[in-house]
Amino acid sequence: MKTVGFIGYSNSGKTTLIEKLLPLLIARGLRVAAVKNAHHGFDMDRPGKDSYRYREAGAAQVLIATSQRWALLTETPAGPAPLESLLAQLEPCDLVLVEGFKSEGQVPRIEVRRASVAEPPIFPRDPNVVAIASDCPVPGAVEHGLAQLDLNDAAKIAQFIIDLAQER
Repeated sequence: MKTVGFIGYSNSGKTTLIEKLLPLLIARGLRVAAVKNAHHGFDMDRPGKDSYRYREAGAAQVLIATSQRWALLTETPAGPAPLESLLAQLEPCDLVLVEGFKSEGQVPRIEVRRASVAEPPIFPRDPNVVAIASDCPVPGAVEHGLAQLDLNDAAKIAQFIIDLAQER
């Protein structure tokens, strides 16, 4: 599966960009999956629900199924699951968009930046960054050989991703 990552600081627009890209890529006939690294814990279960009770009783995995979707909850007592093992859990598809996982895997990444973000760029420290999607020019990007993409032009970013996926 072709995989493209999106990295950047909090509130840079990663989720919003991916949300705009998904329908554009799907309209091109691609089957697309998404993986999100949540730094803040989350829980789909609620105390008292059967699936919660199964996990509390020690089940390593709990699969919840409805007529519209299913979800597999897997406990990771040894620590976070690596990106590669998470990608292996996905059904075959044409493209996977990954948000976060800044320091994991060898997937090509697009750094998302806004002029309002004061932190230094990530790309000098990450050889997997292939492009910058920003609402302003980013010093040093051209010198690093990175494509500069207009953060507000999702159609051009979608085309960049399609071209990138075809190259790899």
